Amino acid sequence: MAKKTYPESFAHPRYWLTWLSIGAMKVSAFLPWSAKLWLGRGIGELAWRVAKSRRHIADTNLKLCFPEWSEAERKRQVRRTFHANGIGIFETATAWCRDPEHMRDRVTFKGQEHMERTMAQGKGALIIGVHFSTLDIGGALHSLFFPADAVYRPHDNPLFERFMTRGRNSFFGSAIDRHDLRGVVRRIKGGHNVWYSPDQDFGRDVSVFAPFFGIDAASIRLTAKIARMTGAPVMPLMFHRNPDDHTYTLEYLPALENFPSSDEVADATCINAFIEGAIRKHPEQYLWLHRRFKTRPQKTDPSLY
Repeated sequence: MAKKTYPESFAHPRYWLTWLSIGAMKVSAFLPWSAKLWLGRGIGELAWRVAKSRRHIADTNLKLCFPEWSEAERKRQVRRTFHANGIGIFETATAWCRDPEHMRDRVTFKGQEHMERTMAQGKGALIIGVHFSTLDIGGALHSLFFPADAVYRPHDNPLFERFMTRGRNSFFGSAIDRHDLRGVVRRIKGGHNVWYSPDQDFGRDVSVFAPFFGIDAASIRLTAKIARMTGAPVMPLMFHRNPDDHTYTLEYLPALENFPSSDEVADATCINAFIEGAIRKHPEQYLWLHRRFKTRPQKTDPSLY
């Protein structure tokens, strides 16, 4: 991957707010856990009250995906989603700014034998994660047990991008730009595990339409393509904050069988089925604030939002 370039100086006033945010994240990473939870819920509650457009997106997503829920239950889960994302800010700060070793006693890791079996073959694996609010702290905790690189979307702000990348590189072997397919393939062929989250809508050009919670959703083809190009086993990984809000569970499932196939829709359906199953365990921790069903099967189809 090409070396990142940054401006010569971040002293310009346009970066002052970013510096303040970075400083706040560094300080918050060392707060007592109870304070992180309290502040996180408070930020989430504030966002739930003022971010009406995001609240509408989350409500629409949950209405589509959980039609069996009553309106009262759906509204409750929307609010819990905002709270979880608020806590996620402090979990992310902790992941980026502290050694994950201090959290070893907070994590239970199930299914390690599945990854150990894969690594014994001397191959790099493609790890399938999900965009939960616990994404970064899940990655940090994972690093206590298994090495991995991560595919990510670079931030538009170059100062925050540098901070974010340095934080992730402290527990991931390498942070790889999502557009750097060659970099992903090279790392996997070199025997590295790569963490990849294929659960967002990146548009019609890179997707097929496959069922997700019973709805035809734009599902990227790249997962199967990477697996085909590398011969890597595809390892589903689940991770979440437990109901006590103080501990975490990570769990590997067995490598996907007969993946990839010759059918792109079948492959995308397989990935979506795993993601859906992971979400159903803790739906409030998923990133429902993203317009998952933004791209419709037909260009003339009305927006669901």
